[in-house]
Amino acid sequence: MNLTENTPENIEYMIEAIKDKLRIANASAVKATHFDDSKYEDLKDIYDMVMSRTQFSISEMEAIVNELGSLRK
Repeated sequence: MNLTENTPENIEYMIEAIKDKLRIANASAVKATHFDDSKYEDLKDIYDMVMSRTQFSISEMEAIVNELGSLRK
């Protein structure tokens, strides 16, 4: 998958991958349609960071979820 392109499919893919990796409890509250495509690069940065790590502390997970919240429409 070419994530360099800003497409709704790529946004959905990244959001789903982040939710799976972080095992977000209320995953239904985080939907790709909630994200502004003008913030694609920020979302991609979060995705890259999450995918590069194997473990997260509770505070890191909270920070990531907060950052995702700031990218919402």
